[in-house]
Formats: sequence, structure tokens, C-alpha cells
Amino acid sequence: MYKIYLLILLIIAPLPVKSQELIYSGEIGSFQSASSISINQSGFIFVSDSRTNEIFKLDTLGNILKSIGGYGWSASSFDNPSDIFANTLNVYAADRNNDRIQIFDKDLNYLSEISSKKRNERFQFRYPGAVGVNSQGDLFVLDTDNSRILKFNFRGEFITEIGGFESGSFILNKPSVFTINNANQIFLIDSDDLVIFDQFGNLIRKTKQIKKITNLNFSSNSLILTGDGFIGIFNDGENNNMNEIKHFTLPLEEKAIDASIYNGRLYVLTENRIQIYKTPE
Repeated sequence: MYKIYLLILLIIAPLPVKSQELIYSGEIGSFQSASSISINQSGFIFVSDSRTNEIFKLDTLGNILKSIGGYGWSASSFDNPSDIFANTLNVYAADRNNDRIQIFDKDLNYLSEISSKKRNERFQFRYPGAVGVNSQGDLFVLDTDNSRILKFNFRGEFITEIGGFESGSFILNKPSVFTINNANQIFLIDSDDLVIFDQFGNLIRKTKQIKKITNLNFSSNSLILTGDGFIGIFNDGENNNMNEIKHFTLPLEEKAIDASIYNGRLYVLTENRIQIYKTPE
């Protein structure tokens, strides 16, 4: 709980840390309207592009290893892939306007999908805005149309609803993005609030944002907060020390869309490219 308290201070109070700088290392990739980035434990980079309706797999040098997609509703095609999540085995894509989550292996070969059209009406979702998987293999889908998160097991069977009218713990208003940390806690942006749930949907904390956060990502034991011209990094695996909270102003000509960390490098996704920075020790 103390770690959560420190994270909240990052949002609501001036940071008692020295000014820090990111060391620019270069840029990779070429996209038209990138929407999400995810880097798996093996260091492969996955990016979704909502304009071309494609998903790309890249290495850390920027080489495109594979791409899939194009507009459509068949397997491996998309209509606005709004979010992507990759782990060692699989890649999960929120196919927003097709009301489904598509699941691929690590080489972007189609495996299966979870579609709201094949479900009991109570568990149907529309316009999935984000997707994530916890350490136990449970799948979480942000149902933006019904302002809730739906939780499924690894077989795609419904488990519970989080933040909806029937969830009981806390009712969400306008959720936009979420991520899951190593403790399986869900960090979610709901309008102007940062909301934290446990994996069962119980509310842990809610607080107002002072700095507007537009995206959240968890990688390399770090929670990365992307905002307008800034990146916040909370090192979940380090000491509970205020000096471990890092806040950076980004000298970007383009707006930061998302960010992830791998092997001591911060990968900042803009609409058209990935900018790479070396994070300070």
C-alpha cells in the first residue's frame, strides 16, 4: 500500500526530486497513426497503427520482422486496433470497431478471438479500448461503451465485472486506459481520476490528477505514465523511497502516445515513430 501512496503523490503533489534528463539514443519505426506499444520479455516490440489497421513486430534496432492487418473483420484484419499487449507467448490486440480481442502467438500468427457477439448479453462488450493479461493468465478487457472492465480466464470464460453498475465496489464514469502491475493491481484512468483496483475488482484508491495522464503502461518492473509533454516512471521493484520516483519533460515535436521500458531504454511512441532514450541510473 505504501508504494501506491507514493504513486499517488506523483500525481497530486510537486515532486521532491532533482531535475533529471533523458539521454536521447535515436529513433526507429515509421507509422501513420500509432496507437499503442508493448515490449515482451524477449525484447520484441509490437506496435499497433490505427490508421493503417496494422500490427508490427520489430526488434530493438527497428527492423520490421513481421506485419499483419489491413482493414476488415476477418482473422488478422482490424478496424482501429486501439491497444496491444504482448507477453512471452502471445500478443493481444483490442480490435475496437470490430468489438473483439484478437489473440496471436509471439510471431503474430492468428490463434483465436474473444468476441462480444458470441456471448451472453450481460457479458457483451463494445469498442474495447484496452487489453491486458495478469501473471495468472486472466484477460482483462476495457469495455468503453459500458464503462467497465470485464475479466476472463485463459479459456475466455467470463469471471467478473469491474467498475460496472453490478460490480458493487466502485462505478466507473469514462474509463480510457488501464495497465496491470506485477502484483496484479489494475491502474486505470477514469476521466480526471487515477483509479486502482485489485485483481478481484475491489477499489484500492482513487485520486484526482493534477497532471493529465493520457496513457499507462507497465514493463520492466516500472509503471510508466504518459502525459502531455512528460513521462513519469515509478520503479515498482525498487526501494520505497521518494527519490526513486522519476519525472521527465519530453523534448518532443510530436505528442507522446505511449511508452515502454526494456533493458535500460525508454521507448516513447509518437504517431509516426519510436524515440529511444537511455534512462538515468
